[in-house]
Amino acid sequence: MAPSHASFFSSALINWYHRHLRPLPWRETRDPYAIWLSEIILQQTRVRQGLPYYLKFIERFPTVHDLANAPEDEVLRLWQGLGYYSRARNLHFTAKQVVSEHIGQFPGSYQGLLQLKGVGSYTAAAIASFAYQEQVAVLDGNVYRVLARVFGKHENIAAPASKKVFETLANELIPAQEPDTYNQAIMEFGAIQCTPVAPDCLFCPLQQQCFAFQHGLVAVLPVKEKAKASRVRFFHYLVFQFENQLYLKKRPSETDIWRGLYDFFSLETDSLQLSPASIQAFFSQVPGVQAAEIASTGKVYKHILSHQKINAQFYLLPLHSRLREEETNAAGLQLYTLSEIEALPKPVLIDSFLKEHFF
Repeated sequence: MAPSHASFFSSALINWYHRHLRPLPWRETRDPYAIWLSEIILQQTRVRQGLPYYLKFIERFPTVHDLANAPEDEVLRLWQGLGYYSRARNLHFTAKQVVSEHIGQFPGSYQGLLQLKGVGSYTAAAIASFAYQEQVAVLDGNVYRVLARVFGKHENIAAPASKKVFETLANELIPAQEPDTYNQAIMEFGAIQCTPVAPDCLFCPLQQQCFAFQHGLVAVLPVKEKAKASRVRFFHYLVFQFENQLYLKKRPSETDIWRGLYDFFSLETDSLQLSPASIQAFFSQVPGVQAAEIASTGKVYKHILSHQKINAQFYLLPLHSRLREEETNAAGLQLYTLSEIEALPKPVLIDSFLKEHFF
């Protein structure tokens, strides 16, 4: 690539950025902890949704030591609603790693940052450039889109082999001076100017240089393979209630959704209808409860994850006495007060049900 072209591209983006940047708290600091926290929260999350979470986390855990010393349940509770809970667990683990292995100081280079759990090439580049002004380019969805359109790249951005092509181009473009501003600029440009749908091409400073605009390919680029079909799942939750307390369980650590969060005694079936056999299976795990007592709340709660669509029904079951200890132990259930439940990390679907019926 000609140096003049690269220079014009970076200069145009930086000039645009100074006129259009959104004032965001993580842009006003060189603290690698605050920058890292924002980047983890904003992965697969829009700024508008992620900003309140960032503010909550930075207020509750102002330093990496505070986050490292927090109970996992508290971290997951603050994360509730963001989804992709493995990010929260990795966030917590990395904080502990920084404290235990690096005496609370984040590594001061791109290569050093890559050694941290949950810190990939994008996050390491963001921290290295924003905190340390290292000349290393970020590569997220916004950057892929801008580069594909402006430079006419037809490689499938979802294919691992394409990453090297875009990574090489991105690092050719990043200037030695102001690498941090440039990285912020290209991401911001993709977020609010060169958007996935209906980009503002009419007032784009790169219009004349943009391959996609000049060739009528704005709607075609970037090329991305079709998403996998969503898996549809049906959950049936039995809500055991004793006086003003409810029985909940912590979801197991095996690979599945909502690991480590709290929900109710449940059964997964192939439909929203509970067959007699399903009901029998449901109650065989808690033999002290009679199947005849089951009563659905009637509403179907729906929650959409990245590749799953959850449909859930809840069945209220008031108890005259506590469940026997052998039953609660076998089912992993524990009795909680409503105030205790509020403090537990829960899937949004469970939280929505509780708010409608108990809070």
